[in-house]
Amino acid sequence: MAAALQVLPRLARAPLHPLLWRGSVARLASSMALAEQAWQLFESAVGAVLPGPMLHRALSLDPSGRQLKVRDRSFQLKQNVYLVGFGKAVMGMAAAAEELLGQHLVQGVISIPKGIRAAMERAGKQEMLLKPHSRVQVFEGAEDNLPDRDALRAALAIRQLAEGLTADDLLLVLISGGGSALLPAPIPPVTLEEKQTLTRLLAARGATIQELNTIRKALSQLKGGGLAQAAYPAQVVSLILSDVVGDPVEVIASGPTVASSHSVQDCLHILNRYGLRAALPRSVKTVLSRADSDPHGPRTCGHVLNVIIGSNVLALAEAQRQAEALGYQAVVLSAAMQGDVKSMAQFYGLLAHVARTRLTPSTAGASVEEDAQLHELAAELQIPDLQLEEALETMARGRGPVCLLAGGEPTVQLQGSGRGGRNQELALRVGAELRRWPLGQIDVLFLSGGTDGQDGPTEAAGAWVTPELASQAAAEGLDMATFLAHNDSHTFFCRLQGGAHLLHTGMTGTNVMDTHLLFLRPR
Repeated sequence: MAAALQVLPRLARAPLHPLLWRGSVARLASSMALAEQAWQLFESAVGAVLPGPMLHRALSLDPSGRQLKVRDRSFQLKQNVYLVGFGKAVMGMAAAAEELLGQHLVQGVISIPKGIRAAMERAGKQEMLLKPHSRVQVFEGAEDNLPDRDALRAALAIRQLAEGLTADDLLLVLISGGGSALLPAPIPPVTLEEKQTLTRLLAARGATIQELNTIRKALSQLKGGGLAQAAYPAQVVSLILSDVVGDPVEVIASGPTVASSHSVQDCLHILNRYGLRAALPRSVKTVLSRADSDPHGPRTCGHVLNVIIGSNVLALAEAQRQAEALGYQAVVLSAAMQGDVKSMAQFYGLLAHVARTRLTPSTAGASVEEDAQLHELAAELQIPDLQLEEALETMARGRGPVCLLAGGEPTVQLQGSGRGGRNQELALRVGAELRRWPLGQIDVLFLSGGTDGQDGPTEAAGAWVTPELASQAAAEGLDMATFLAHNDSHTFFCRLQGGAHLLHTGMTGTNVMDTHLLFLRPR
């Protein structure tokens, strides 16, 4: 917990507590206590996946300092190590790598989000900053997580470094969430703008990150194993901080060091599914037709070692330990929550209602229909390894406070032009769902937060809600349905109680998708 407290500011206490205590102190005291505990768990989850400690767990030098050990592999060191990286957590990873490697690091190039270096400096996170006279060149780009000209320049510098390596060299590749937007290198004649437009259209129509990355790889010089191919014959070690459900290395940052398993037909199937095939620019059609008839066949990456060094699973495990230390029965539902945000919100809302009937024996049990509806929603979301039955059995057996934890990345189909992100939208939708069900003598709080500290193009990491959200909004003249219709969750939470329900962490320096916390406490 101590490590986490050094990373994130504690609960933004100054603005939060006075707002929570307005009105009836007795009624709001419980919500305030739950909000405090929710922040503790969120902090512990983020603290468990900080880039520096994770990299040091993955890499080590032998006593002579002449060999680099990565898991069960060893690599000879003789001032022959080069470094490239791209992603939201890469600066901290690069700082740790340079400190470890010392004189063996010859040169490096990293691509990081615009503004993140200044944010780290303001927050005093010296451990995530490169030292003066570093051998690592830093490019900043991809503002609001969108590829741009600055990110393109970084990608070309990374490609140039990789292409200059020999069989005696070792390329250390650092990858984290946001890496795909920070490594744009479209295959000519496709332009960056054309690729951006296609990606934006797919995302707006609800394409999953796997589908987006399949298209990105097909149109990229560096993704889908392209970076590994550029570095050949050098050995490549790729250290990956996963921001994708299930941690598939071929999907994270669009797999620059993993040979793509997707064909042109897979791309066309995705484009057909979202009604975009007919509107493709001629340049995209040209690149896809070339790939379909490439005489060299698919890329191979036999000279690459890919290692996952951090993931949502690790973050949730630490939050679970913290919840148990606070006296909760804690169950991790899944680290692979995905699917439409509306269905996910319905699932969490109904789960809270069904949980009430198990935690408070004096209340009537959930109907057979409600139980069936909950399982139908779970099936609709297609959540791998969902521990729903374990969670329900734990509540029925224990009769005490429960904390259900989950992680992943829901999708939002954009219908309006408001401001927000998937965490704030999920929280707002869960708040709307909680008012539908009688929760009786049970306190409920739901939190959804992005571990990177930035939810969509906003300065908030996410938000938390209770069943009182609807009445609080109505008292301030805020119509929840209108804000949801415009995908304007951030504006809603900014206006509600002066922003008291928003999570403001600043850039955390890591990124392993989102954390969902559902607290259920009998009164």
